Amino acid sequence: MFYVGIDIAKQNHEASIIDSNGKLLDKSISFSNSQVGCDKLIALLERFEADTSNTVIGMEATGHYWVSLYSYLLDLGFSVNVINPIQSDAFRKMYIRQTKNDSKDSFIIAQIMRFGEFSTTSLADEDIMALRQLSRYRLALVDECSDWKRKCIALLDQVFPEYSKLFSDTFGVTSRELLSKYPTPEDMLSIDTGTLSKLLSEASRGRFGISKASEIQESATNTFGINFAKDAFAFQIKQIIAQINFIEEQLKELETEISTLLHQTNSVITTITGIGDVLGAIIIGEIGDISRFEAAPQLVAYAGLDVAVKQSGDFVGTQTKISKRGSPYLRRAIWLAATVAAFKDPALSVYYQSLRARGKHHLTAIGAVARKMCNIIFAVLRDNKPYVPNIK
Repeated sequence: MFYVGIDIAKQNHEASIIDSNGKLLDKSISFSNSQVGCDKLIALLERFEADTSNTVIGMEATGHYWVSLYSYLLDLGFSVNVINPIQSDAFRKMYIRQTKNDSKDSFIIAQIMRFGEFSTTSLADEDIMALRQLSRYRLALVDECSDWKRKCIALLDQVFPEYSKLFSDTFGVTSRELLSKYPTPEDMLSIDTGTLSKLLSEASRGRFGISKASEIQESATNTFGINFAKDAFAFQIKQIIAQINFIEEQLKELETEISTLLHQTNSVITTITGIGDVLGAIIIGEIGDISRFEAAPQLVAYAGLDVAVKQSGDFVGTQTKISKRGSPYLRRAIWLAATVAAFKDPALSVYYQSLRARGKHHLTAIGAVARKMCNIIFAVLRDNKPYVPNIK
């Protein structure tokens, strides 16, 4: 048997090939992340008559740079294993020389393949891959939208600091419509109360009218906002509101697409309290095949929700924090679901309240609920059966 280790990088990968005894057959080669580069790798294998029947290939899941090479080798019929870098880090510690370089890393990955002590990350089927891609894209858009809202608030705090008290939600429909047309106090005073009242009434479907218009104009008259560069502030606020509107329209379309894809998988994930289509898609997309995990604690660790305790010699720390070593996307989704389930789920809400009664901080209790949810997710996906709260 031959074992090939590939150290993944953006432009050029590094490959080492060893035999069944762990002997390095040739010096490592560097090959580009392209068709020409892959041909160079195949040429190396052919020199030693290493083919799909006698070769095991391993690589690390480094960003997204491994996916194309993985897909290419898989199409050729090779046995390809993608491992978490944490596993190779642990194996690297077995070596006396701790220096890190590409040729050594590819050799270590090849040795891991030879020993066979590893868990793999597989390229999921098309629906799961699509869910992962779209869910991660959605999270990026959500974060971008939040950034724009923070920037808008910073501008309003300077030009109209009293504005935050006028609406319960600065970015609600009515407030956004007002800011898109009249972004500064001067703009809001440039129109008569009747015109402003009409705008507010139409945007709020009758909830606001002359009273709110008068309140806004009174605040604008007495504002403590800055009195210079007003045109620049007005321009920025209008642009940002337009950007927020655009992103939120994209999010609506994206969430519809995500829901459609999730339903095609016939997953029971959304039967769990706190998990709707959006969070369910993230969880399914990040976990992939649940059979990768032998037990629920492995899923807890993969989500980075396992507890890390500082320990040195006889000292054992009393403060515990989650490790955050796993998938940040999965951890975020489960944490958000736990914040809902802690108050809505018949069983988990009792568990949450018991922790709070024992003096646990809210976030500590939510973390414990999140770990419980990992157990539930594992069982539901493993058995492919709807969630039924276990009320004792």
